[in-house]
Amino acid sequence: MTFRIRTLNAISHNGLSRLPKDEFEVGSDVADPDALMLRSANLHGVEIPASVLAVARAGAGTNNIPIADYSARGIPVFNTPGANANAVKELVVAALFLAARNIVPAAAFAHRLDGDAASMDKAVEAGKKSYVGFELPGRTLGVIGLGAIGVEVANAATSLGMRVLGYDPGITVEHAWKLSSLVEHVTNLDQLLKRADIITLHVPLVDGTRGLIGTDALAKLRKSAVVINFARGPIVDEAAVVDALESGHLRAYICDFPSPALNKRDKVVTLPHLGASTGEAEENCARMAADQLRDFLLEGTIVNAVNFPNASLARGEGTSRIAIANSNVPNMVGQISTLLATAGLNIADLLNKSRGELAYTIVDVEGTVPATLVTQIRGIDGVLSARLI
Repeated sequence: MTFRIRTLNAISHNGLSRLPKDEFEVGSDVADPDALMLRSANLHGVEIPASVLAVARAGAGTNNIPIADYSARGIPVFNTPGANANAVKELVVAALFLAARNIVPAAAFAHRLDGDAASMDKAVEAGKKSYVGFELPGRTLGVIGLGAIGVEVANAATSLGMRVLGYDPGITVEHAWKLSSLVEHVTNLDQLLKRADIITLHVPLVDGTRGLIGTDALAKLRKSAVVINFARGPIVDEAAVVDALESGHLRAYICDFPSPALNKRDKVVTLPHLGASTGEAEENCARMAADQLRDFLLEGTIVNAVNFPNASLARGEGTSRIAIANSNVPNMVGQISTLLATAGLNIADLLNKSRGELAYTIVDVEGTVPATLVTQIRGIDGVLSARLI
């Protein structure tokens, strides 16, 4: 069987090469695709073919994908957390220096100089006092969000001699192991805000983080604090930031999201969404997205889906596999097992994992599975999708 994958953006060739040509047909014009692969394409309001089994974004954020709609169809949505972590970390470290040393306005001042060497030297000596900055060692950085990017930023900041506070009530064991022992893990956001000279944001944009840094949060920061945002624009209330900058409470705001409210303002540096814009990051994301789609389509394995649980089961020799996405409701496995038993099929292995309201079940059975059985499984109340692999 050949699986069809439709690309909705330009995807790194090194990533697509991980999809063997004898098993996958890949392209922007593929008909009746089994999966979609994209970067920034906006899928909100876009009707996708009924054939689609999975969607993979070659990047971390998934705000351009209607996840709830796809979850209702049993479609896992994959992302690539950590694949662009180093690229974003490097830009955040650059932002620390931009803020500390007033590099952007100072460079703009120097760029505007004219006249002969003597007049320039005089202007430089007279003007440089306007751009006096501060050094990073001994300053306190508050890292909000300790995922792959946040951990790398926190660790890098300790290497620069900074005191680092980290806040993430949902930190995973994997990321906790990678976090430097020099980072102080605080359990209260207000505590971090009150102690930090600089804060940097590394959380996803969800209902609970929209406007997270607003008037109340900014008021808790020390006077002349700096806010860095390379996560998502709406996590910060722009109007509140502008007020804090104009009052002198905030020293600077550096972000990756230009907007009319921020453009051309003093004490604001905006970059054109450069966080993950390196060739290396694009290749890493593409490879990870391709691997996830390949493993899901060929084996039913789920890794790094934002809506379904991770699920991986070693396949027994000579077995047939049924992969089922379902609502997380009682007796689902029992109903599936009953249908298998009625069909005279023995279960060789079974995995059932849940995540919130959704669950995913992999069943390996001995013998041949009739297509009618898969249809019966799809008919169980609460089953969102089922396929024979």
